Amino acid sequence: MGWFVYMLRCGDGSLYTGYTDDVLRRLAVHQSGKGGRYTRSHLPLELVYQEELPDKSTALRREAAIKKLSREAKLALIAEKKA
Repeated sequence: MGWFVYMLRCGDGSLYTGYTDDVLRRLAVHQSGKGGRYTRSHLPLELVYQEELPDKSTALRREAAIKKLSREAKLALIAEKKA
């Protein structure tokens, strides 16, 4: 089973980055208002990016790396995956 890093676009246009082993389940939790504190106050949410990684530690490192990116770099990453 793989692990994933994902990004959500929040209702105010901000981006939230997280990791999980089940993207759809985690998205449902966020959308129900029971996810992270940040996403609870920034509904509605849209999944805009996901990247599969081989294990949890790699996913955690990738999440940390993405969180350090500028907003512009995150948007470029999202656009690159859509292309």
